[in-house]
Amino acid sequence: MTKILIADGLDKEALELLRAVPGFEVTVNKGMSEADLVQIVPGFSAVVVRSASKITRPVIEAGKDLKVLVRAGIGLDNIDRDAAKEKGIAVANTPAATSISVAEHTFGLMLGAVRNHAKAVLSMKAHKWDKKALEGTELYGKTLGIVGCGRIGIEVAKRALAFGMKVLVYDVIPVKTDVAVKQVPLEELLAAVDLITLHVPKQAKPILGEAEFGKMKNGVIIVNVARGGVVDEKALLAALNSGKVRAAALDVFDKEPPEDFSLVDHPNVIPIPHLGAAAAEGQQRAGLEVVRILKEKLG
Repeated sequence: MTKILIADGLDKEALELLRAVPGFEVTVNKGMSEADLVQIVPGFSAVVVRSASKITRPVIEAGKDLKVLVRAGIGLDNIDRDAAKEKGIAVANTPAATSISVAEHTFGLMLGAVRNHAKAVLSMKAHKWDKKALEGTELYGKTLGIVGCGRIGIEVAKRALAFGMKVLVYDVIPVKTDVAVKQVPLEELLAAVDLITLHVPKQAKPILGEAEFGKMKNGVIIVNVARGGVVDEKALLAALNSGKVRAAALDVFDKEPPEDFSLVDHPNVIPIPHLGAAAAEGQQRAGLEVVRILKEKLG
C-alpha cells in the first residue's frame, strides 16, 4: 500500500477520488505540530498540506519513505524545498487552481476599503445610522498598482480594467500578457497609484517598508492577500496613524494567528483570517489537481 497523509483540509470530492485509487491508503490528520508530524510521517510516501502545516527539515528527515510533498494551493513557503531536494523528494503545488478565488477576494477587499463596508457593518450592528460619516469613493478612474503580476495579479488586473481603473504593475521579471497593463519600476508605481495590492511570494524582507510608504500618495489604500512579511507591519501602522495610508485590507499577517493585534484593532484596517483561497470552487480545483499529481508521481 502507498500511504498518503492529508495534513490539512482537502476538498471532499478529491478525498473520495484519492481513496478510490487502487493501492492508495489515505489518512487525514489535521492540526499537527512539527513534533506530531515527525512522529507520524515515517511510513508515508506522500504528504499533502495547505497553508497551516509546516513541512520542515526535521519532518522531511523523519519521512524515510517520502517520495512527494504537495501543497494544495499557491506558494511553497511552508515546505523546506532544500531539504526535500537533498532527499530526492518531489515537491509540487497547484498555483493555477485558486487564482480566481484570490483575485475575487482581493477585489472584494478593495471595494470594502473604499466604501467603508467594515465600519458600516459595525455601525449598524451597534444600532447606529452613520450614513454621512461613512461616505466612500469609487474605484472608477483610480490607478491600481499591482506588485507581483503573475496568475493572480493578471486576474486582478482584468477585474480592475472592467471597473474602469488604470493599472500599473511591478514585477522582477517581464510581464507577458495581452491585458492592458503598464509595467513600471516600483518607485514609479508607488508615486502614482491610489491603491496597491500585493501578489508575491514570501520575501526575505518587506517590499513595502517605511521608505516605500514615504514615496506614496497621501490617502493610499493597501491590500495584502499575498503573505505576511511582504509589508512591514510597524511601518504600515505608522502610516495608518499619520493618514498616509487611508485604509488597509489584510488577509495575511507576520504571525498567524497574530500575536500583536495593533493592526487588527486599527479602525481603518479590514482584517481577514487568511481566506484568500478559501472558496469552494477554488478548493475543488486544487483538490482535483492534487489527485492528478499524486497519481502521476506515485502511480
